[in-house]
Amino acid sequence: QVQLVESGGGSVQAGGSLRLSCAASGEIFDNYDMAWFRQAPEKQREFIARMSSGNTVYGDSLKGRFTMSRDRAKNLVYLQMNSLKPEDTAEYYCSARARNNYNVEYWGQGTQVTVSS
Repeated sequence: QVQLVESGGGSVQAGGSLRLSCAASGEIFDNYDMAWFRQAPEKQREFIARMSSGNTVYGDSLKGRFTMSRDRAKNLVYLQMNSLKPEDTAEYYCSARARNNYNVEYWGQGTQVTVSS
């Protein structure tokens, strides 16, 4: 069982930055692809980025402002968010998807990001 815990959310003014963290249990980077998603109220979940074997793929709408990284030694993944906009307000989630079975995916509890204008 993989456990994921997000942190780093909060309230920020437009134009500001936040860095989210996702702490993963165990050494999962060899067997799982890590990803970030977000979901705003009454909207569908939106893909932000996925890191697989060192390669990172970003959603088209967020590439350039958001950067995903990881600290393998600490079992942490990060999401650096710059130039934040009010429309970035959402609950942000970390996920771990098994590489040998895409039907197996674990999720964290989420962390709220609120961007005010």
